[in-house]
Amino acid sequence: MEGAELIIQEINREAEQKIQYILSEAREEAEQIKEEARKRAEARAEWIMRKAQTQAEIERQRIIANARLEVRKKRLQVQEELIQEVISALRERLAELPEEEYFPMLIDLAVGAVKELGSESFVLRSNEKTLELLSNRLDEFRKALAERLGKDVEVALGEPVQTIGGLIVETPDGSVRVDNTFEARIERFEGELRAEIAKALFG
Repeated sequence: MEGAELIIQEINREAEQKIQYILSEAREEAEQIKEEARKRAEARAEWIMRKAQTQAEIERQRIIANARLEVRKKRLQVQEELIQEVISALRERLAELPEEEYFPMLIDLAVGAVKELGSESFVLRSNEKTLELLSNRLDEFRKALAERLGKDVEVALGEPVQTIGGLIVETPDGSVRVDNTFEARIERFEGELRAEIAKALFG
């Protein structure tokens, strides 16, 4: 009986050892699986973090770029508004020129136009106020032109036109004209004028 008991005990001992071995292996494998899972999770978390950081940087750059663009647009808008204000003020100033400034200017505008036309006779057109001024001082105007051009020219006053000032100078048949109204000159020299205003205002 003792022999059988010993055999049973031996079997139990071996079985216990096997159980302990299997459990130990299982624990090691479980730890290995957990470690691999942890590494994968960390790698995944790191990848997610890098991706988030990249997206955050892209978004930051986009926000900065948009802000810079908005500032530039606003600056250009303010610049344009200021330039328009200066041009409007210039128009008002030209429309209200005192006669002692305006009359010599009309002579300059007429001389330039007559040289361009190359005609011996021409018709002047402008607003009613300017035509009235020229009518009142026509002899003086003709004399000044003759002195500046070195020859006599025939001057006639035409129908009034809508303008703040300056002159339209045309041949008697109206086929050729030079528009030296203030509006036309501002338009012709607007690019140069805008550059000068921008330089004066913004450096």
